[in-house]
Amino acid sequence: MRIDLGGRVAVVTGGSRGLGLAMSRGLAQAGATVAIASRKIQSCEAVASEIIAGGGLASAHAFDAGSWEQCDKLFEEVTARWGGANILINNVGKSPVAPSSLETSEKLFDMIIGVNLKTAFRLSALFGSQMKAAGRGAIINISSSGALRPDPSFAPYAAAKLGLTVFTTTFAQEYGPQVRVNTVMPGPFHTEATAAWSRSESFAKHARGSMPLQRAGEPSEIVGAVLYLVSDHASFTTGATLNVDGGFSSAR
Repeated sequence: MRIDLGGRVAVVTGGSRGLGLAMSRGLAQAGATVAIASRKIQSCEAVASEIIAGGGLASAHAFDAGSWEQCDKLFEEVTARWGGANILINNVGKSPVAPSSLETSEKLFDMIIGVNLKTAFRLSALFGSQMKAAGRGAIINISSSGALRPDPSFAPYAAAKLGLTVFTTTFAQEYGPQVRVNTVMPGPFHTEATAAWSRSESFAKHARGSMPLQRAGEPSEIVGAVLYLVSDHASFTTGATLNVDGGFSSAR
């Protein structure tokens, strides 16, 4: 059951930190060439250097998610550098919390939808059509279990993340059978961005009382699901959603 991604090029948005960093490392360890894209080029370069030092292949790409122009630029850079991609991980996301729906500005709303939803659509269209023409590919949309248990404080984010599952279904139809498209839905994980609440006593108490695994996940625990879905072991899996959430979505 060894996963070998040798000869494949993987694009990971938001791939320089948190869950994206764990995915970038895991894909590289499985043999994939990894194109790491995020807003801070220095962070991408650091991850690329780490992968190269370990004997892998990688490239760094400055990518400010939220606009089609930036998506087109990333597509052109990856195609020029590596000849295209076989794997796309739509991982980049932002989840700012607003005081209330009334106090949510149009600018904030548009930013949340742009980063979490519009970016995934455009990149999937660009790389998905390329993969279909090449005869092979896999796309993973990284959603959130918060989309299944939304809260008023992050309603636009939850709507955008749930929208990714719609894209999973539609792109699986549009680019199949050559390209498989699936969703991974993480629950609470310990990352730099979430440490303030994921490591709080209030969350720990909630987890112990309601979540089957009674804790948040470590970033490395997302990697197995991603590697499986992009590998040939998942050759009959498309249009699916895999929850990696410690039972969070089923908790009461």
